[in-house]
Amino acid sequence: MVSDLRRRAWQAAAGVVDPEIPVLTIEDLGVLRAVEEDDRGIEVRITPTYSGCPAMAVIALEVELALARAGIAPARVTTVLAPAWTTDWLSAAGRDKLRSYGIAPPPGRASRRALFDSETSSCPRCGSADTSLLAEFGSTSCKSLWRCNACREPFDQFKCH
Repeated sequence: MVSDLRRRAWQAAAGVVDPEIPVLTIEDLGVLRAVEEDDRGIEVRITPTYSGCPAMAVIALEVELALARAGIAPARVTTVLAPAWTTDWLSAAGRDKLRSYGIAPPPGRASRRALFDSETSSCPRCGSADTSLLAEFGSTSCKSLWRCNACREPFDQFKCH
């Protein structure tokens, strides 16, 4: 049974936004892994999208601040590296938010092989699959840079992990 304190702590942490993609919460990303309660208080566990993610320090601090604002103390934030984060942890709402923001979400597990075989990505603006990879790295290390050949707009593609 989930205690009221754990539920409140999850809600507080879940509202923290990713500093690199501010339309996504850490819950949308699947970075928020667990909230546990023990004799030392609340522990929030987060997993980075990749081991060198520079946003994790900011995310941990924002989670601590969100818990403090919610009156939840003592609390600590723990970074958990295993299992490694995967784009499969992105919520459906998170994928929709990425697309609306102009970032192509990564393909789901079932269509991932097709992406690697054809090296295409659908344009988040016009939906065309007539796209070209411009650079392996986009505005952040977890995204690649693409161009739509139909509408001619550049866009980021969230990389599969």
